[in-house]
Amino acid sequence: MKAMVLDKICNLTKNRRPLTLKELSIPVPGENEVLVKITACGVCHTELDEIEGRTPPPSLPVIPGHQVVGRVEEVGKRVNKIKIGDRVGIAWIYSSCGECSFCLNGMENLCDHFMATGRDANGGYAEYLTVHEDFTYKIPGVFTDVETAPLLCAGAIGYRSLKLANTSDGKNIGLTGFGASAHIVLKMIRHTFPNAKVFVFARSEKERSFAKELGAVWTGDTEHMVPEKLHCVIDTTPVWKPVVEALKNLESGGRLVINAIRKENSDKVSLQQLEYHSHLWMEKEIKSVANITRSDVEEFLQLAAQIPLKPEFQEFSLEEANEALMELKERKIRGSKVLRLD
Repeated sequence: MKAMVLDKICNLTKNRRPLTLKELSIPVPGENEVLVKITACGVCHTELDEIEGRTPPPSLPVIPGHQVVGRVEEVGKRVNKIKIGDRVGIAWIYSSCGECSFCLNGMENLCDHFMATGRDANGGYAEYLTVHEDFTYKIPGVFTDVETAPLLCAGAIGYRSLKLANTSDGKNIGLTGFGASAHIVLKMIRHTFPNAKVFVFARSEKERSFAKELGAVWTGDTEHMVPEKLHCVIDTTPVWKPVVEALKNLESGGRLVINAIRKENSDKVSLQQLEYHSHLWMEKEIKSVANITRSDVEEFLQLAAQIPLKPEFQEFSLEEANEALMELKERKIRGSKVLRLD
């Protein structure tokens, strides 16, 4: 099979082609695993963090990609929930221990033995992968394969972020950054909380215009002040400055949810500018999002099918994975980016 492989951590400003196209053997599924022939895989900002060393170290060499869609070609002898021919998705959560208190209480995202697809196990920048049947998801028929791919991370993690924001209809909701996840969150908000007002902070005028197209009532740059205080803010940026600036716009008792696996250290000065009185006082909260649970993916796919929520995306071939990653790095973003393998 063909696969795009990461062999070493590198700086993308110096190496614009971090992945190498290789011919590898098709993996063999274990007793509880399925072999999936991949038809589409989303490209996520987390891959940039993996490549540049901001996440826990990947198991090198590794095939990245954790927004995977395909069809089951082979099943292990103990598989009983999935059958050959099923169309399935694989998300960021590749596996967890299943025995700790977190796993037993539906919070396997916090498991000490959490494994991530495309980081701790080979992912979807390839023609095939194997995964335990319990960590696959049936895809609603309303979506094509390429439409589904961004929903499995950008959508599912956005869904978890919105749940953790603890908001309700009629509230003012802020979004800092407007890439793959935030544009899906805005669509979710318009459906779930039709009377909420959405305020979007983005550096790019193209991103701000896109947010207005999707229903934002106000858009501005990171440092701008909004005309009304925000009851919650969801941050999807890779840096600290938008967090510090957003806290100034947060209402007393409001919550800021950081939807990012890591923050880059390129703007330490702005983090040092965090002041208790102006940013955090009056019972403001900051909450992080850590990974996703299986129920997040399942619940979100059902919600997305009901809306129906169709993400904006750009298609690339498997061989163009490096180009897609560099466009993310250079913030050439409108919606999501998807590798199409069929």
